[in-house]
Amino acid sequence: QQAANLLFDTAKTWLSTKGFEAMDGPVNFGDRNEWWGLLTEGFFEPNYGMHFNFKYYQELFENYGFKLFFKQYTYYKSMKNVSLPEEVERKASMVSKDQNYSFIHIDRKNLRKYAEDFRYVFNKAWAKFKGVGEMSESQAYSLLKKIKPIMDERLIWLGYYNEEPIAIFIMLPEMNQLFKHLNGKFNWWAKFKLLLLKSFKPQTKVLGLIFGVIPKFQGKGVDGAIIKAFTEMNKQPSFKYEHLEMNWIGDFNPKMMRVVEKIGAEIKKVHVTYRYIFDREKEFRRASDI
Repeated sequence: QQAANLLFDTAKTWLSTKGFEAMDGPVNFGDRNEWWGLLTEGFFEPNYGMHFNFKYYQELFENYGFKLFFKQYTYYKSMKNVSLPEEVERKASMVSKDQNYSFIHIDRKNLRKYAEDFRYVFNKAWAKFKGVGEMSESQAYSLLKKIKPIMDERLIWLGYYNEEPIAIFIMLPEMNQLFKHLNGKFNWWAKFKLLLLKSFKPQTKVLGLIFGVIPKFQGKGVDGAIIKAFTEMNKQPSFKYEHLEMNWIGDFNPKMMRVVEKIGAEIKKVHVTYRYIFDREKEFRRASDI
């Protein structure tokens, strides 16, 4: 605790000289979709991009005076015999039968087109949150190019209404199932070993990264329809994934919590983002709409 307090004090002093009034942690220095928050519940095999720490770290933060600012949930769902609740299935079926709607998984040969469709939905659905800026065309294309080597086309879905992009569901094979065999190295031998592992020890877990529907189409069954389209793919014999984990669903986002709970997903892991206000007399408020 003494060592942790010294580190926290040093950060607090430096931030104070720069005019800041509070500090959050653990955070990274970029977007908050990965390496953000302290693991406090669910010390299972970690997913790529999510912190895994010792249990006692929580005491180090809280003993110093950090308070819970918001929780980030990781939801789990078995992909065996996936079925939607009756009401969700009914609304999803109505949407699926409407010829104005279409739901497809991407084709890696046309990444630039899908990157632009993804950007359109992202900016409509997420840019309204504090701390989330609009995504540029180059950023969207760079993101898909970055994940291209590990993507499975069957795991990245888009929904359209009369050709307008309205929904996205982006998943990836969980790479930590392979990376854990590389002993922290990524030299030429590790890269060769990774190719062998991908071929002969395929991943069984899918990591859900982004799921969303643009505001004007929310509540119409579109969320269920895109999941329904994906579950039809899940029934194919060549589809070997067995587990789905959906990272980074904030407790300040009850709409998204309800969406994943509708399909029977349950909270498996909890990460916490803490805040420490330098003026100890100042009122502390939990995050609500970030």
